[in-house]
Amino acid sequence: MDSPSNATTPFGFLLQGFSEFPHLRPVLFLLLLAVHLATLSGNLLILVAVATVPSRPPMLLFLCQLSAIELCYTLVVVPRSLADLTMPGHGRGSPISFLGCALQMQMFVALGGAECFLLAAMAYDRYVAICHPLRYAAVVTPELCVRLALVCCFGGLAVSVGLTVAVFHLPFCGSRLLVHFFCDITALLHLACTRSYADELPLLGACLVLLLLPSVLILASYGSIATALRRLRSPAGRRKAASTCASHLAVTFLHYGCATFMYVRPKASYSPRLDRTLALVYTNVTPLLYPLIYSLRNREITTAISRVLGRRWRG
Repeated sequence: MDSPSNATTPFGFLLQGFSEFPHLRPVLFLLLLAVHLATLSGNLLILVAVATVPSRPPMLLFLCQLSAIELCYTLVVVPRSLADLTMPGHGRGSPISFLGCALQMQMFVALGGAECFLLAAMAYDRYVAICHPLRYAAVVTPELCVRLALVCCFGGLAVSVGLTVAVFHLPFCGSRLLVHFFCDITALLHLACTRSYADELPLLGACLVLLLLPSVLILASYGSIATALRRLRSPAGRRKAASTCASHLAVTFLHYGCATFMYVRPKASYSPRLDRTLALVYTNVTPLLYPLIYSLRNREITTAISRVLGRRWRG
């Protein structure tokens, strides 16, 4: 075995991507490009549609931030992956610098963490709207939305910086080959020379802050919502109130389900090739589904998108 000398400095790492499947690379490139363009178009359309709404309710402001996060989330990972797929001459992998790898991981975790906090803020918005409808306008103000948005962003940033510093202080050895298409946490921990559970504590701490804490807030919000819905005597009112939560619940299950499955497990259970395949789903497919889910379930978004597309068609 190679010594655990920091062979990653100054040369960095090699991203294997899908270089072991040369015949699939053109097909995979076209597929990922199509999904990426559809994701960018969907999220940009929501941003433009929300910008055209004269009076924006809080949920639209939260949705606008969610689309912006998803937009940046895919841009951190996908363009580099597409570029690597077009350059098969890298042999075993595509080189990425130590700093570039750290920056990519930090931005990926920061955006994912901000989304975790944002989903909790959106659950609170639904709680106030359903459980305290008369006080909604006074409680969930635009100023509160801005403050919550800033807390989400700075919370994700703080956790990501701490986790990145902890991971990149580990000794890396061997071939420096990451069996992945971007600098994901699990791939880096798999490459680290250490086998101590103490090295997984930063990831565990990040999961507690980014996954467990928001999950508790979301469950508490929906527990109160469920209690309020049971008290409603009108079935139509109950269905209408429940339908306003459907989109948020779908996105929450997708985001937290993928994140929990990928990161809340011991290092011994890591499977680089399986993790790489699953990462294709949560970096490409789920960001594409979010705009579809909200545009299909949210009447205000549907109306705003129709207005934007109608203007473009008439123009």
